[in-house]
Amino acid sequence: MKNRQPRASAAVQYPAQAVPRSREEAGLPRRRSPRWVKVLRRDKKALFGLLVLLGMTASAIFAPWIAPYDPRAQEFEMLLPPSAAHPLGTDDLGRDLLSRILYGARISLFVGVVTVGLAMIVGVFLGLLAGYYGGWLDSLIMRYIDLQWAFPNFIIAVYLVAIFGTGLENVIVAVSLAFLDDFARIARAMVLSLREEEYVLSARSLGASDLRIMGKHILPNALAPVIVQATVSVSYAILAEAGLSFLGLGVKPTTPTWGLILSDARTFISRAWWLGVFPGLAIMLTVLSINFLGDALRDLFDVREYREETKR
Repeated sequence: MKNRQPRASAAVQYPAQAVPRSREEAGLPRRRSPRWVKVLRRDKKALFGLLVLLGMTASAIFAPWIAPYDPRAQEFEMLLPPSAAHPLGTDDLGRDLLSRILYGARISLFVGVVTVGLAMIVGVFLGLLAGYYGGWLDSLIMRYIDLQWAFPNFIIAVYLVAIFGTGLENVIVAVSLAFLDDFARIARAMVLSLREEEYVLSARSLGASDLRIMGKHILPNALAPVIVQATVSVSYAILAEAGLSFLGLGVKPTTPTWGLILSDARTFISRAWWLGVFPGLAIMLTVLSINFLGDALRDLFDVREYREETKR
């Protein structure tokens, strides 16, 4: 009998298949980062502005827990320079300057956002009506916008505050009315370029109402420049509120705002430099950060740049 070969005890090992280590090796497309992330990576100023603005917003929201003192509490030791007890010094009434700046950020940011929001709603609505219907309605709305355009926004705000009176609510209304003309002109220009597009004509031929066409088809495609204008207008609104408070036409004198702090510092600017420097730096950093973000939003909504990125 022939000798049989002994059966191998170990299992036969087959060569392992190479596992792809990346999406490129697997033949899958590379994951792309969101476009806003690319804009922030490319634009360091916008990233700086975003971080500063987030810090300002957080300090304004949590001011009651962050502020070391009551912003209205007075002490006998007045005009103290910056120290460990008072990091930014005190004013002429012994009030802690850091606490007043933190609480002032709440008023300034609130006024800036709310006034621009109201101005954007009213201005975009007027621009939609003027651009879509045209005719006598367009002439009536735009003649008013041209009349308001002839005067500086701050002068209009001062005039309206003189009519309505001082106070936070009146300041918001006055600044909102002063800034609505910018949004109306931008919205009207966008509507004039969009109302003859094929999708608008198709919606009109299908029997869609004017309100549906304006709200669903025209407005979403016209929001990009409006959002950019809103971002830039927030900085102007903050400056307008600070200017009105500086002149004594803003909020009540007991309310801590950046403009009122600067107004109180005029008399003591040669004796206490910190009274004007630190609130001025707060206004400058906030406005500068918002302008940096506005430039980034303009790049983000740029259609030509988006097409170039998709081709790469």
